[in-house]
Amino acid sequence: MYKADIERLLAVASQTVHKEAEALKALADSLHENADFRSCIETLVNCRGRIVLTGIGKSAIVAQKIVATLNSTGSPSLFLHAADAIHGDLGMIQPDDCVICLSKSGETSEIKVLIPLLKSFGNPLVAMTANRNSTLARQADFLLWTPVDHEADPNNLAPTTSTISQMALGDALAIVLLTHRGFSAADFAKFHPGGALGKQLYLRVRDLYDRNEKPVVRVNATLNEVILEISAKRLGATAVLDNDDRLAGIITDGDLRRMLQQQTDFTSLKATDILTRSPKYIGPDEMAVDAFALMRNHSITQLIVLDNGKYLGIVHIHDLIREGFV
Repeated sequence: MYKADIERLLAVASQTVHKEAEALKALADSLHENADFRSCIETLVNCRGRIVLTGIGKSAIVAQKIVATLNSTGSPSLFLHAADAIHGDLGMIQPDDCVICLSKSGETSEIKVLIPLLKSFGNPLVAMTANRNSTLARQADFLLWTPVDHEADPNNLAPTTSTISQMALGDALAIVLLTHRGFSAADFAKFHPGGALGKQLYLRVRDLYDRNEKPVVRVNATLNEVILEISAKRLGATAVLDNDDRLAGIITDGDLRRMLQQQTDFTSLKATDILTRSPKYIGPDEMAVDAFALMRNHSITQLIVLDNGKYLGIVHIHDLIREGFV
């Protein structure tokens, strides 16, 4: 492929993004003038059931993404495929549910069949469409208009600007509901216990260090004892305690290497001669994400865990890698 071809394709890519950005700006500008959008927000805020999203084709895929966002931010939602709805799945809709139907044209055959069925249920029906004069727009209780004149596709066929506008409007609704409910970071963590994002919000240092060995030597330990303890506990370091069980410092693999470069006689060396005094430490109730930040900021791989001056153990960067922080 010639350089000119690459440049032409890069220009197409840039133009695509610009067209989608223009569509999103038009959507944002339209919201303040859309009385139905305000009414829709009020309806969804007061919805005692679930928010049911339905659509077909690419709109169905977008609807599934919006459902995922709503559920993860505290708004119970479910997806109902429009084709399945007219073949038995309408029973998923309960009396207190609110329904949002996505369709760019608002005239898809399955949607036109579905509309009167949904209306007969008596649930609030919200239309998300680019066609304000469509059957869907006219029959819905509220219209969420996505002002899309042209797809980014030069043939005006592939759903691009229309789907990104639908997705952005769905995100806007989710964030509006999240804000109204005061949905917090702690609430978010409850719905994401297995993900890295959730772990950043709930995982604490005490959840990590207790899985590790607890390397420790006394200040008068020999060099051989220090090496054996570091090797046995496999954390690349050991805490050094004085005779009153107070933390005197830490000895890491790096400390040992530096000592080997500086010393020629190791026979009389003790832990107190090698240790790093005033090591970085963290409390057991601190967030794991704060431990990661501390390690990163100081370019270290271990942290001593202290509770009111009492040595509890070591948390290692590998613990955080295992939990998906890196």
